[in-house]
Amino acid sequence: MSSAGISSVDAFAGSLTELLDRSREVKPNGGIEPALTSVTFNGDVQNITKRAEHGNSATTQDHYAALETACRNIFYKLLASTSIEDDSFGQIWNLLDIVTILSDGLLCEPGLVFWLVEELLDSQTIDGCRVVFDYLDSRREKLIAKHFKQKQLIILRACNELLRRLSRAEDTVFCGRVFIFMFQSFPLGDRSSVNLRGEYHVENVTVFDKTPAKQDERSESAMEVDQEPNAMENEKSSTEPPAAPKIKVDTLTPQPTEAATKSVKLDNKDDKTQEPEPEPEPDTETLYPIFWSLQDIFSQPTRLFDAQTFSSLKSGLELTLRKFKAVQQHQFSRGSTSNLPSSSPSRPLKRKRSDLEQDQQQQQQPKHPKLATSFNPRYLTSRDLFSLELHDPTFRRHILVQSLILLDFLLSLTPKAKRKLESKNPSNKSVLYPYTLPDDDAKWATATRAEIATYLQAGPEGKFYYRMVDTVLSRDKNWVHWKAHSCPLISLPPVPAESVLESQKGAAKVCAPRRIRPHPMGALDLSFLANTGEEGQAQGLEALKKPERYTLPRVEDYKAPIMEDEFDMEMAKTEEEKEAAETARASKMWRALRLASKNRLNVFDKIEDGKDLGPLFDPPSEERPAKKVEGAGEGREGKSDVEAENGGREEVKESREEAAEEVNGVKEDVATATMPAAIEAT
Repeated sequence: MSSAGISSVDAFAGSLTELLDRSREVKPNGGIEPALTSVTFNGDVQNITKRAEHGNSATTQDHYAALETACRNIFYKLLASTSIEDDSFGQIWNLLDIVTILSDGLLCEPGLVFWLVEELLDSQTIDGCRVVFDYLDSRREKLIAKHFKQKQLIILRACNELLRRLSRAEDTVFCGRVFIFMFQSFPLGDRSSVNLRGEYHVENVTVFDKTPAKQDERSESAMEVDQEPNAMENEKSSTEPPAAPKIKVDTLTPQPTEAATKSVKLDNKDDKTQEPEPEPEPDTETLYPIFWSLQDIFSQPTRLFDAQTFSSLKSGLELTLRKFKAVQQHQFSRGSTSNLPSSSPSRPLKRKRSDLEQDQQQQQQPKHPKLATSFNPRYLTSRDLFSLELHDPTFRRHILVQSLILLDFLLSLTPKAKRKLESKNPSNKSVLYPYTLPDDDAKWATATRAEIATYLQAGPEGKFYYRMVDTVLSRDKNWVHWKAHSCPLISLPPVPAESVLESQKGAAKVCAPRRIRPHPMGALDLSFLANTGEEGQAQGLEALKKPERYTLPRVEDYKAPIMEDEFDMEMAKTEEEKEAAETARASKMWRALRLASKNRLNVFDKIEDGKDLGPLFDPPSEERPAKKVEGAGEGREGKSDVEAENGGREEVKESREEAAEEVNGVKEDVATATMPAAIEAT
């Protein structure tokens, strides 16, 4: 390094030392909290580069390198001289806070703080790393707030390196803290946490004993016990000692129970008298290799595209489910009767007092308290532990959840599911498989999934447990679809302020109380009532007071409008104008006839079906002149008019009576004509 670089390092180191001394005054106890900010130093952190630039013409990269060197020198010095358990170790936390302030202002490399954290984790034990993660958890939001792209690779490297040091069995909680820190630091759609190529974890191999020792000898000895018990007794009474392997096999082979001998005797009877027996419970020794071989299929689901592998999965799952159901039923019955041991469910045995006391203690304790807290980091595949594992409900649940995941994978390969996925135009072809599940296999997968769901709901708190598992699996389908579309961005850009203001105005307009319209639909426009004349008087109200608005018109008033409508009909150029004139004329004629019906009924006979209303409009004096009495005055003349009108009414009355007499005569003629025909009919 040049002399200019050395002077810059010394200048940076002096400034950092001054800031650390000031931070000790703020945090004399040396703890993690509170966090140091630029306000704590009154903006002096940003002035570090200005001090170093005085009298130096180095570039920005040289300043970054010099400041990093100064930070590392102080960091190594503090790390070598203090223990993480001492209060003086708080200067390390203060230094990291100062570097965070510098990186946020781009006064140093953005990833410098995580480089120092990475080296700090490498230098500490597991307990010390827990303290370091206390600091990271308290500063997480501030550390990832700015320039995260320059920091994300360093965070991944540091966390993955720490996870390699931790034990999944002993440091389970700490592993969870590390994973949670990464999940909260990285965005949900980050490519670093997504398996775009759909690769499987094939390195996780489950090792088990595939070839049991002396299996043939056990089967032969078992057959000898079932078929020749007397020969065995003769062999024991002979002078020759029994063979060692045969004695060992006899101790391991269970003796035939009473139920077994009865089943053998029933086989000798006629098949017609026998009832169909349920499928026998699978033997533990037989199930052991079949059961653990399923783990290989679970880790590589693409092997199921082979028909032989799929058939082995079907047989293995069916045997496993049958065994699980038998064990669960036996546990339920044992919990209710408390006298059925696991070795022979059909033959009760005497129990020790210690067993009874242990059962009483279990009944007093809450039921199944370990189901929620148990954790199996890795399956124990020992043959001697297999029977105990089968009686563990948590172990059975883990296996069945694996089966549900695999069955959901198979059901996603049905023609219907593939058409639904292809309709959305997925772009990631690496997770789209060309294999299509046949209909028979799809029906088997659906039925097996329903059977597993029924089994999980029958256990302790089964409905809650299955609902939780089903919710996780349903959300995982959405995750698969998202991965098939090459993991598009989940986070959306921020909404512009203009859109927010417009939406607020629209919401306020919709939620505002509705006012009554000034002119409701179907109402008349009454604005004319407010019209005023030259003198400021309301002309609208005066117009309503005119007599023609509330008095009946005369019949003669319709004569001129009807004549105008007839003239319009003759002068109409189009059919529409002619129809409008005819409609207006018919309306006026009907209103005139309605008025005339009150006092001019005598002239209705002279009107030819509404064609000509001329007789209606003629004055009554022309039809019947009033008879004037000589020497009569004006009152006399008025009286003659009344008499003329009364005379007209009498004539109408006489004409009606004559018409009624004619109708009665017609009725009598009809009656006389039909009388002889009626007499003949009787």
